[in-house]
Amino acid sequence: MTTNDSATMILLHLAGGVALLIWSVRLVRTGAMRAFGGSLRQALQSFTRNRFAAFGSGALVTIVLQSSTATTLLVSSFAGRKLIAPAMALAVLLGANLGTSLAAFVISMDLGWLWGLCLAIGVALYLGHEAMDRARNIGRILVGIGLILLALIELNAAAAPLAQSPTFRTLLTALASEPLLAALVAVAATWLTHSSIAVILLIATFAASGLFPPATALTLVIGANLGNALIPVLDQLGSPVAQRRAAIANFATRLLLAAAVLPFVAPLSGWLLALPSADARVAIEFHVALNLLGALLFLPFVGPVAALVERLMPDRETAEAEVAPRYLDPNALDSPTEALACAMREALHLGDRVERMLRDTMTLLEKDELKLSRAIAEADDGVDSIHEAIKLYLVRVSRNELSDEEGRRLLEIITLITNLEHIGDIIDKNLRELAEKKIRKRYAFSPEGLAEIRDFHQRVASGLGLALNVFATRDLALARQLFAEKATMRDAERRATESHFERLRDGRPESIETSAIHLDIIRDLKRIHGHVASIGYPILESANALRESRLMETKEARARQERETLVSAAQPGR
Repeated sequence: MTTNDSATMILLHLAGGVALLIWSVRLVRTGAMRAFGGSLRQALQSFTRNRFAAFGSGALVTIVLQSSTATTLLVSSFAGRKLIAPAMALAVLLGANLGTSLAAFVISMDLGWLWGLCLAIGVALYLGHEAMDRARNIGRILVGIGLILLALIELNAAAAPLAQSPTFRTLLTALASEPLLAALVAVAATWLTHSSIAVILLIATFAASGLFPPATALTLVIGANLGNALIPVLDQLGSPVAQRRAAIANFATRLLLAAAVLPFVAPLSGWLLALPSADARVAIEFHVALNLLGALLFLPFVGPVAALVERLMPDRETAEAEVAPRYLDPNALDSPTEALACAMREALHLGDRVERMLRDTMTLLEKDELKLSRAIAEADDGVDSIHEAIKLYLVRVSRNELSDEEGRRLLEIITLITNLEHIGDIIDKNLRELAEKKIRKRYAFSPEGLAEIRDFHQRVASGLGLALNVFATRDLALARQLFAEKATMRDAERRATESHFERLRDGRPESIETSAIHLDIIRDLKRIHGHVASIGYPILESANALRESRLMETKEARARQERETLVSAAQPGR
C-alpha cells in the first residue's frame, strides 16, 4: 500500500470515528428526551426556588441529556413564558455547563470494555418493546453510550498513526502558535457538530495521542466551551427577547471566563502536567475545572447579571409578538407525543384567531368600519404565519419514529390548520373585499337580506366552533353531526337565494343594488363551511364512518330531489 493510500485510510478511519461519536451523543440525547423528557422538565421547574437548587438541577438534567444545549433551549422556553425567574434560569445554565463537562469526564474514563455490554443490553431493550415504550428509549440510551465508547476506541486507533505524520504535525504546530485561531476553530467545530461533548472527547483523544501539546489542548477546550454557549444563542435568533436572555447571559459569562483564562493557558498547562495526578485526560479535567470556576465566579451574581442583560435587551412592544406561535416548544421535538400535544394547542390557538376573523367580518358587514377591515387583513397575515410555523414544526416531528396513533393525530392537525388557513384566505380575499366594496359604493342591505346573511353567518360560525370541538375531543358523534350539517347548509343556501330573488322580483331597490354582493357573501360563507366540515374527515375516516356518512348524505339528497320534483309537478299550471 502506498503512503498516499495509507494516509487516505487513516483519514477515513478518523472521519468515521468522529461521525460515530457525534451520532452516538445525539442518540443518547434523543433517548433521554423521549424516556425522561417530561420528568426532566418538571424537575427544572420544581428545583428553581434558590440558585443552588437551580444549579444542581441544571447539572443533573444535563448529565442525563448529554447536552447543555438541550437544557439551555428548555430553560429559555420556560423563561420566555415567565415560568422561571431570569436569575434562576442563569443559575440552571451554570449548572448545565458543569453537567456537560462531568458527562464528558465520566465517558472518557477507561470504560472501553463496557461498550459490548451496553450494546447488547440496549439492543435487547430496543427490540423487545413497543415503539414508544420507555424501556425502548432506555435501550436507545444504552446503545448510544456503547457506541460512544466504541467511537473513542476507534479514534484512539486512528490518531496514533497521525501522531507520526510530519505533515499533520506541521499543521497542528501552526495552530498551536496562534491561540486565538485555535480557539475560533474549536468554536466553529462545536457549532457545526452541535455537541461540545463530542468535540471535547475528540480533543482529549488527540492530546493523549500526542498530536498537539497540552497548551493547545487547553486552548481548544476553551474554544469548545465557548462554542457550546454560542449554539443556543444562534438557534434562537428569531425568538422573543425574553426567551433569548438566559442563553445570552450564559454566553456572556463564558466569554468573560474565556477572556480571563486564555492568556494564562501556557503556564496553566505546565502547572497541570506537574501535578502528581496528571495523566492523558488533562484536557477533560481542565474542562471540568473551567466550568467549576465559572460557577464559583458567577453563581453569587446571577441576579445582577440577569438584570444587566434584561436592561440591555428590553422587551419590544410590537404587533409581531401577538402573532408569534405560543406553544411550539422546540425542546419537545424528540418526544413525538409531547410535540404533537404542543402542535395541537397551537392549532386550537390558530382556530381561535380564525373565529375572531369570522366574527369581525360580520361586524364589518353591519357597521361599515374600514379600520376593522385593515385589522382583518393583518389578522390573516398572522394566520398565515402561525400556519407556516405549525407546518414546519410538524415536518420536524414527522422525522421521528411515530406510532400509528401519532401518525393519525399528525394528519388531523395538518387537516385542521390547512382548512383554517383556507378559511382565513376566503375571509380576507373575498368577504373583506366584498364588505369594502359595499362601503365604498355606500350600499345598504335590506333588513331581510341582512337578517339572512346574519343567520347564515351564525350557522357557519357555530359549525367552526363545533369543528374545533371535534378536533379537540375526537368524538365520533360530534364528527357525524358536523358532517350532517353540510346538507343543512345547502338547504339554507337555497332558501336564502330564493328569498333574495323574491325581493328582486318585488323590485326592492336595496336588494337590486346589493344583489351581486349578497349572493357572493352567501357563496363564500358556504365555501367556508365546506372547509369547516372537512376538519372532521380524518376522525370519521379513522372509524371507517366517512364512506357510510357520504352514502347516507347521497341518499338523503336523492330523496329530497325526488320530493321537490313531485311537489313541482303537482303545482297547478306546471
